[in-house]
Amino acid sequence: MPATAQLRGVSLPHEMLGDTGPVVVITPGGRRGMASDRALGLLLAEAGFRALVWDRRNTGAADIALTGESESAEQAEDLYALLKALGAVPAYVAGCSSGARASMLLALGHPHAVRALLLWRVTGGPFAAQRLAFTYYGQFLAAVARGGIDAVAETEHFAAMIRANPANRARLDALGAEGFRAAMERWLASFRASAGHPVAGLSPGELRRLTMPALVVPGNDRTHPAGAAQAAHRLIPNSLYREVLTEVVEEDVDFAGWEAANARLAAVFIDALRRFEGRK
Repeated sequence: MPATAQLRGVSLPHEMLGDTGPVVVITPGGRRGMASDRALGLLLAEAGFRALVWDRRNTGAADIALTGESESAEQAEDLYALLKALGAVPAYVAGCSSGARASMLLALGHPHAVRALLLWRVTGGPFAAQRLAFTYYGQFLAAVARGGIDAVAETEHFAAMIRANPANRARLDALGAEGFRAAMERWLASFRASAGHPVAGLSPGELRRLTMPALVVPGNDRTHPAGAAQAAHRLIPNSLYREVLTEVVEEDVDFAGWEAANARLAAVFIDALRRFEGRK
């Protein structure tokens, strides 16, 4: 059953799937909540792992919290706090897209907490940098400029967060239009500062410091080009590279393709996890 942890001033819903085995924490992409990867977690649990799924701040039913210089860095610190609270340090750390970015930042800042990384659909390249700057920040800056905090609360993302956690409306109101605008501009500047790297969010030098074992699975769309994952594989010293979807699609994000490939992705993860565990 889902539980909620109050950590670093933020309420973080989470669920542990499976009763025994090493912990594998899964962080979704975009600002998607834990429900988006629960099916993947169940497949890992069936293979003998405990799969931890969770709602990051500003996703799912978690609290809205716009503090810090970088949203991904704040989420990485939240994840570290959650793993410590659950007695799950070190854990296998899996992440997709923005979740991969947060996972790598966790490994960079707290390498002792990460047994290995499992990264899929890594972001990178000019299209991703431009699209995600708007998706994560630009559209909400336009909303607050158009109609203040009421307009922000009516956007698809924040309206869903208020439905899932009604107290989030009061959190937006407490920020006010000016506080919200300042936070979005701060995070946008931080995102742009590192979005031009081959792997968005981390410099080549930072990637070379990720010396724990890693698995890298490339994406297949405009936001998650294979080149970004290939760069991650070249730069992360002890990484494996495995493909799941090889056909490149002319879509911004191939949601349907990856949903259909869930079982194949799980099989690749399980194979890598058993290798990392020293099993056959």
